[in-house]
Amino acid sequence: MLKKKNWTELKPQIVQVWSLSLPAILTQITTIVMQYIDSAMVGALGANASAAIGLVSTTTWLFSGILYAVSAGFSVQVAHRIGGEQEEGARNVVRHGLVLALLVSGFLCLLGAAISGKLPVWLGGDAAICEDASKYFLVYALMIPFSQFNSLCSSFLQCCGDMMTPSVLNAVMCGLDVVFNMLLIPHFGVMGAGMGTALACAVIAVVMTWKCCICNPKLRLNRKEKGQFEGKILKEALKIGTPVAVEQIAMCGAMVVSTVIIAPLGTVAIAAHSFAVTAESFCYMPGYGIGSAATTLVGRSVGAGEAALAKRYGNICTAMGAIFMAVTGVLMMVICPVVFRILTPDENVRILAAQVLRIGLLAEPLYGVSIVAAGALRGTGDTLVPSLMNLVSIWVVRLGLAVLLVGNLGLHGMWIAMAVELCVRGLLMLYRQKTSKYYKKGH
Repeated sequence: MLKKKNWTELKPQIVQVWSLSLPAILTQITTIVMQYIDSAMVGALGANASAAIGLVSTTTWLFSGILYAVSAGFSVQVAHRIGGEQEEGARNVVRHGLVLALLVSGFLCLLGAAISGKLPVWLGGDAAICEDASKYFLVYALMIPFSQFNSLCSSFLQCCGDMMTPSVLNAVMCGLDVVFNMLLIPHFGVMGAGMGTALACAVIAVVMTWKCCICNPKLRLNRKEKGQFEGKILKEALKIGTPVAVEQIAMCGAMVVSTVIIAPLGTVAIAAHSFAVTAESFCYMPGYGIGSAATTLVGRSVGAGEAALAKRYGNICTAMGAIFMAVTGVLMMVICPVVFRILTPDENVRILAAQVLRIGLLAEPLYGVSIVAAGALRGTGDTLVPSLMNLVSIWVVRLGLAVLLVGNLGLHGMWIAMAVELCVRGLLMLYRQKTSKYYKKGH
């Protein structure tokens, strides 16, 4: 009877989590499908083309991580205000977020364009791939403002409960990416893949911003309602977003170091690593989708002063993340040879990618715990300690083991280090989810 009663009590929350998670998962999957499309189309050009994108991919993740931190700093505040029925306050947060997003993304755009010529050399890439890598990164840098607004407005919509609009628009972006790539890659090669993605992102960013700021009944901005500058909004954004930004910078920095560690292993290893990371991303996208739902549900519950409900949502989402990623991990372990046949014609790359990916997939359940628990904690405003935990895990455990193992085991050593680190990170996040006082504080 107790179990039945508990299920009855939890069922409404589970249904709510699922209803918000599914569109968010679909959004994440469309993002990964775009990566698959780019990888497959570029992979047809040969291992050098794939390695060119793989070489700079960690740096693109670094920049994307900073953009994500900006989104997190403001979207959590929107969730809190929506939960507290302060819609005018939520709109004022949106105004502040748009201004800061423009400033940050503009700076990163200029910085990326400035370093694009030298970046592949700094990363230790072969001369054969440096030119294509530079061109690809330059196009990415020019896309950054659009990527920022797409991410920010998508987060705002999700935090006020609209998961469907970002899902649909990102699915459309995927379709546009295919069309643009088909038109541009035959003429521009690797650079064409970047141009296709950039154009698709630009179109959807404009529509996403319009849907958020003009069409959404809770968030739409109007001239009659003049927003006031509130230093506390920026202060809270810095409090929430800075640890996330530092974490993303440090984690992506660690990935850059990882790239430098495996670069001497040769083009096949770089390409295999890049494809394995792309394939694995399919597995953890459900985790990020559920994590987005966790941020929304926990944030709105905290804003409404319902600490117990917020904690319950956090626990339910974390459990669902572990289960879903365990399932996707097993599925990918079975189908990865087929996936790599789609992504690249190079047999040596396919064999090595499948071998290392299967090592990493063993850690998927605890990886899911780390992703979703971090999303739940972010909804409470608890970002500093989780970020520090992640930093220690990736820099000490992953890179420490990688340095010890890569020399003898090659790329397999890097993925063993990654798998061990993901398990450690999951256990740390599980502990923080259980012990965090932010649920009670209602920050």
